[in-house]
Amino acid sequence: MHADHAAPLRRRELHFGNRVVWCFGDRMRCVYSALRGAVQQHGDRTALVFGEGSWTYAQVEAEVGRIAAGLRLLGITAGDRIAMWVRNRPEFVFIFFAIQRLRAVAVPVDVRLQAAEVSHVLADSGARVLLHDEELAGRLPVAGVNAPHMVPVAVPEPKAGVLFAHVSDHSAPEQQAAASEDDVAIILYTSGTTGKPKGAAITHFNVAHSVLHHAGNLGLTADDRSLIALPLSHVTGLLCGVIAPFNTGGTLILLPNFKAAEFLRTAAAARMTYTIMVPAMYHLCLREADFGALDLSAWRLGHFGGAPMPQATIDALARRLPGLQLVNGYGATELCSPATMWPLGEPRVPLDSVGRVMPCAEIVVVDPETGIEVPSQRAGELWIRGPMVIKEYWNDPAATAAGIVDGYWRSGDLGSIDADGWVYVHDRLKDLINRGGYKVYSAEVEACLLEFPGIVEAAVVAKRDPVLGERVHAFVSAPQPVSPCELSAFCAERLADYKVPEGWTIGSDPLPRTHTGKVDKKDLRLRAAACRPLIGASS
Repeated sequence: MHADHAAPLRRRELHFGNRVVWCFGDRMRCVYSALRGAVQQHGDRTALVFGEGSWTYAQVEAEVGRIAAGLRLLGITAGDRIAMWVRNRPEFVFIFFAIQRLRAVAVPVDVRLQAAEVSHVLADSGARVLLHDEELAGRLPVAGVNAPHMVPVAVPEPKAGVLFAHVSDHSAPEQQAAASEDDVAIILYTSGTTGKPKGAAITHFNVAHSVLHHAGNLGLTADDRSLIALPLSHVTGLLCGVIAPFNTGGTLILLPNFKAAEFLRTAAAARMTYTIMVPAMYHLCLREADFGALDLSAWRLGHFGGAPMPQATIDALARRLPGLQLVNGYGATELCSPATMWPLGEPRVPLDSVGRVMPCAEIVVVDPETGIEVPSQRAGELWIRGPMVIKEYWNDPAATAAGIVDGYWRSGDLGSIDADGWVYVHDRLKDLINRGGYKVYSAEVEACLLEFPGIVEAAVVAKRDPVLGERVHAFVSAPQPVSPCELSAFCAERLADYKVPEGWTIGSDPLPRTHTGKVDKKDLRLRAAACRPLIGASS
């Protein structure tokens, strides 16, 4: 924790039936408390800024109340799942807290997903309502196919009206009493090795500790002005970008998406003090010609994660913004982010480390083949336990049993911990591609490619990229000629744009295999690094 913010007292508690974990005794008991507490303490202070508009905490709660009333009229009660297919805009925040007010379950959906992907989320979560941006109506799944009881509700564009305007005169429902802090509050879908996204079931208990770890380590207060351009439908944007700043009573400045020039202009005008981005976004900011001309003197904290920060980027930021402190962190959807962070103010931080273990977290380094803890400073799979680890994978007991062992989440990441307690992540055991902070599982893309007529084999690997960290490269074996443009268009109709391969190697020869008969991805990664690929669609 930050030196000026002593860690709350810890104690061990039993949760989720059979997990004994370290917990903070003083914590919020439900997600809605983040907003309710801010309204009580900072009701007249600015909570949210978007473009030319701004809302105080009291005004945010009024919007939340109207939407909660509208959902109640649709028959929504505690435990019902509500899908949110809404881009970064104030309505996302209002809808999310309205769902929490009813003790229902929010299911945020990335607006870049295609109809088939959204259909899976709706069917798996059992969502009763899909609140969606009007502009996404053309991509709505076919009604009644996978979610026969789901009701789609369009969220109007700002100039076209407000959501549930017809219930504005109804009294807003009171905040529902907390049945249990172990109840699920959010389901976030993360791709699995089988190619089908899995629902990470995040509880009120999980969120409370994630917020305390995050805001506590950074020392966030009501005076901080957080600028967020990451997607709110992802774990970092939602928990670190929305809930944590609201819980401290600070101001959230929201951008619809990340464009370096707009981000810097907004940061200067809004006197931003804090942001969280992936390293590639910092690099893109430094490339902007106006960087040196803008007044960014209020910017004190730059949080990053998802990929290593190049030393050249760290050095350039230090030269241009000597008052900026960078903070690395390591987390995942299953950990509600973060599990480790650089301690604020630490005089000697190993720059290749992802930080120290958070106060209520435990990390052991395990041989993934034997399940035996490896000696200190040796590399192995990081197994992580604590109050931040998700309750389960929604509707998937087999994945839960395989992924969470005795309360430890098996990260699939190869890492180590040195004698001083610094945690290092060396590589990934899973075939996960990290494209500028967006996670892409090769199995999901491969499954899509194998649906294309005539393709016999397909394998997807990461190709290193100086800006995004990694890009998606596909190897395809097909007897008859096929063009990368055809394959790109086929994938773009079925996958989010960041999952569509940007590099292609297409031929009729079989893909290389190991002695066990599996596709040799190590060989393919070397080929991808050495070749000049055919280029398909890019974004």
